[in-house]
Amino acid sequence: MSAILPLLFGIIALIYASVGFGGGSSYTAILTLTGFEPKLIPVISLCCNIVVVTGGTIRFWRAGLIDWKIMAPMLAISAPMAFIGGLTPLKEQTFLLILGGTLLLSAIALLLPQQRMSPMKLPQSMVLGLSGVVGLLAGLSGIGGGIFMAPVLHLIRWADERRIAAFASLFILVNSITGLAGQLTKGGIESFAEPAASYWPLLLAVLIGGQLGSMAGIRLFSPQWLRRVTAILVGYAAIRLLLQTI
Repeated sequence: MSAILPLLFGIIALIYASVGFGGGSSYTAILTLTGFEPKLIPVISLCCNIVVVTGGTIRFWRAGLIDWKIMAPMLAISAPMAFIGGLTPLKEQTFLLILGGTLLLSAIALLLPQQRMSPMKLPQSMVLGLSGVVGLLAGLSGIGGGIFMAPVLHLIRWADERRIAAFASLFILVNSITGLAGQLTKGGIESFAEPAASYWPLLLAVLIGGQLGSMAGIRLFSPQWLRRVTAILVGYAAIRLLLQTI
């Protein structure tokens, strides 16, 4: 493994943690572009997500921004769907197509001009259904899902920015845990034990970057800047992956 990979992961974790996200889409994009074995990509990305967002979720909870009454229904639907996604056996080409499509959708979601779009009204059933679909994608592809849910919640004015960031962090954490559980159940822990031992520097890097990012907060990084940069990286990886697969 190249020494530059942990450095990249640490920087990504720092930037994402500063706005309450885990960075799963970017980890996945980089692992895809560097030729990692497909079955390991969601496992590594989900592990990194868990490491990064755990600290942020705890801080949001201590600040009183976690409202279980309104957040629990979406988590109750997304979490089991993330487990099912992780548990679902996929052929390599099918996985790569789903991954490419998910990354492309992520890039599009990031580029939506949320602040300039008129507020929309969505029935609660549709919001719950969306959380289930995002949970499924989280388990299948190795993303946490916050990158999809946050733009929608901003668009429907679900809550203020800090509470949406808190929910996104919790959403990513829960889906990453259950998605990882599905992946490990599908492949068996022993099949990932040896490869995982080789990639511990990535987890250490995101732990350090995530802690620094959480402390820095959004004062150092503009959410708009983050969305644009991430959209470019993720969009490039998605198009390249889809072209190669097709």
